[in-house]
This record gives sequence, C-alpha cells and structure tokens, in this order.
Amino acid sequence: MQPPFDEMRDGGRQVREHYRVYERWLNEQPAELMRDRRAEAEMIFRRVGITFAVYGAKDEDGAGTERLIPFDLIPRIIPSDEWDRLERGLVQRVTALNRFLHDVYHDQEILKAGVVPRDAVLKNAQYRPEMVGLDVPGGIYSQIAGIDIVRAGGADDGGEYYVLEDNLRVPSGVSYMLEDRKMMMRLFPELFARHRVAPVAHYPDLLLETLRAVAPPSVVDPIVVVLTPGMYNSAYFEHAFLAQQMGVELVEGQDLFVRDDHVFMRTTQGPRRVDVIYRRVDDDFLDPKVFRPDSTLGCAGLLEVYRAGNITLANAIGTGVADDKSIYPYVPKMVEFYLGEAPILANVPTWLCREGEDLKHVLAHLDELVVKEVHGAGGYGMLIGPAATKAEIEAFRAQLLANPANYIAQPTLSLSTCPTYVDAGIAPRHIDLRPFVLSGKTVQMVPGGLTRVALREGSLVVNSSQGGGTKDTWVLEG
Repeated sequence: MQPPFDEMRDGGRQVREHYRVYERWLNEQPAELMRDRRAEAEMIFRRVGITFAVYGAKDEDGAGTERLIPFDLIPRIIPSDEWDRLERGLVQRVTALNRFLHDVYHDQEILKAGVVPRDAVLKNAQYRPEMVGLDVPGGIYSQIAGIDIVRAGGADDGGEYYVLEDNLRVPSGVSYMLEDRKMMMRLFPELFARHRVAPVAHYPDLLLETLRAVAPPSVVDPIVVVLTPGMYNSAYFEHAFLAQQMGVELVEGQDLFVRDDHVFMRTTQGPRRVDVIYRRVDDDFLDPKVFRPDSTLGCAGLLEVYRAGNITLANAIGTGVADDKSIYPYVPKMVEFYLGEAPILANVPTWLCREGEDLKHVLAHLDELVVKEVHGAGGYGMLIGPAATKAEIEAFRAQLLANPANYIAQPTLSLSTCPTYVDAGIAPRHIDLRPFVLSGKTVQMVPGGLTRVALREGSLVVNSSQGGGTKDTWVLEG
C-alpha cells in the first residue's frame, strides 16, 4: 500500500514547487528557535484566552475544563491554481444547497422528481415544518457555511480533493483561522516577505457585509447582533471575537425581547431594534414558545417576528436538513438538478445503512470502513474500522443492527499529510481543511480556511475535542 499524499513532497520525496521557498527557510532554522516560537505561541494564546470548553470533561475540583487548541508552526500551503478550483467547487456546492433548502420548504420539486427520497427529508429530525412556506431574504438559508474538505489518495496519484461534510447550521472555527494567521505573522514576519500569501484578515468585514445584505428588505441601515448561548459554550471565544471584530453587540437570549412584531435588545440607552441575528444557538433553543419550552437561551416570540419578515436569522432555522449526513450523498445530484452542472468537487463514496444492500456491505466490511452517526459531530459516535479492536467492532455491529437508519459508512480515506512540528521534531500528520463560504448578495470567501491536524501519530481524527490541532493555511497568490 503506497503512503498517503504528502502536501510538501511528491512520491519521489522531492519538494513540491509551492513549498520550495518555505522548505529552504525551514532547514535554516535552529531547533531551539522553533521550540521557543512554539512556547511563545502557546503563551500568547493562553493570555488572549483562545480556548474551547470540553463538554463532559471535569478538572480535579469538578469544574468544566477549558483547553488550548494546539497550534502548529508549519503552515499548510495551497497553490493558486488548486485554490481556484476549490473556490469554484465550493461556490457551486453552497449555491445548490441553498436552492435545496428553499425548495424543500416550498415547492419540493426535488422530492417530486424522486432525486432525493421524500422520507429522507420530511421525516428527518432536522426538517422544521415551521419553516414551510416561510420566505427568507434572497432565498438564502445558510449565510455562513463551513465545508470540510480532505485530500485523499496515494503519494503517486496526485491526491484528489473530496467534500467530507457540509456544515450549514452554526459552523465554528473561523476565529482560529484568523488568530493562526496573526500568530504566524507575529512569529515569522520574514516568511510573509518571501511568499505572496493571500490575506484572510478581512473575513469579519465580509461577514458583516453578508449579514447586512440579508436584512429584511424594508430596513435601510440594519442592526446586526451575535447571539451566544453564553460563556460556558465551547465556542464562546469565537462568538465574542467575531462580535468584537465586526463592531456589533454580543447578546444572550435574556438581552432580547419581542414587541410589536419586532425584536429588540436591552441597552443602557433603552430598547434598540434588531434586524439581523447571527445566531450561534441551535434551532431547538431559539424560541421557547415553539421549540423547547425549557430553553433560556433564545427569545420568546422570535418565530412570530421571523414569520412576519421583520428579522433575519443567520443561519435560518431548519438548515440542518441539508447538512445531515443522511442527505450528504445526494448533494452532487442537487448540483445537477438545480444548476444543470457537473459537480466540481466530489463526495466521498458513501453507504446508507438504511438501505438493505448497503447495510449488508457495511456489516461485512466493518473492519475496513468508517461508520458515522447521521447526527453525530466532533468525532464522536463513530467507528474507524482499521483502528478498532474486535470487541469494539462487535459492539458497534450491535448498535448498527439496532438502528441502521442512524448510520452511514465510508471507506477509510488515506488523508493527506503535512509536515508538523511535534515533540519528537518534524513529522507527517493527517490534515483536513474547512473553508468558510459566505452567501449574501454574492457567494464569496477568503482564500484559505481552517486546517485541522491530527497530532497523534497515525490518527485520522482531526477534531479539537479529540486532540487535534490547527495550522495556518496559506493560499499563494498567482
């Protein structure tokens, strides 16, 4: 079996052209300097408070724990021609997903055509009947999408990009993309004089522009807020960071109230009307009058204002039906159905365990496959067959047989590797990429995204909750 695709070196171990300047620089750096820079980065991240909360984890006093997401000093570099294709594929995919969301909550043409099974949508836990017939500004449901991309294949076959997952609800991680770039520029300013690295620092400006562009049509100068579940949420740093970077208010549910079919926030100068809510709160907790009555995280009456067209929620309620793993296999067909185009980015081959023949195949090959819960996230609720023990496989087999519709399966991809600075020195580690796609009057993104890295040797799980770290992602300008 050939080794995985290496982002820096080809199959003959020659340095790829877009890494040559960086590799020469890296070879000139004393080991102690790199160690010092690594320690400096950790100290700064701790001081700034760039951490995430780990649900279920407790310290010795029984309090919830916060962890620093490890930052790797060696960037992931993408040449301009590769990025151009990725960008075109991402714009195409997100456009089709937004068309799908509008369709399933309106005319349901794709269901009538039999392209996507009706039950897979209408009986999906993420489908929200409350959204049927509700028009959202511009027909845009997912203003902020985080699309997980992997490169798979061997060292000799060029490696191919695949979409692993679509995140259309409340995708996180963009703050780490921005902070990683700031850190690299602080630690190694000379590298940016040697490379034409496309900037990402304008992401908050693009985000605010996108949010203002999807305000209710009657609003001239929209007021935008970021709605957070509060400081105990795992991504609270990001919520506060983005609000501060955009120059808008960070609010919690208790700061909002409904009056006269509009949403207002409480301020020291009195109530102030709100037009756009960038919400980082899940659907179930948004409006206790409609969803979970015990929720204190949302705003009572919010859905009434939404239905009246007097507030925009980004992302819209009900977007989860399009990023559910059971819908993922149909996205290439969505591209063809809505846009009349061949998909630029391919899916990973996927078996739907609710289908009898697919289930038989999966059960016969559990030791070779990755099996995931359709609603799972963060690397939890999954089986990585080649890394599992016989006992783990048999235990998972029982779960799968008990509820096959709850699972999909995919081949164990040989994710590409990138040189990574670890305790033992520089070694290859598996990576993925999450670009962030913004849909407003146009679909746009900054060049790059969040590269996540599996720091444990041989591990394919890049999630921060499972011990993964992050890298700065450089797109070289042509």
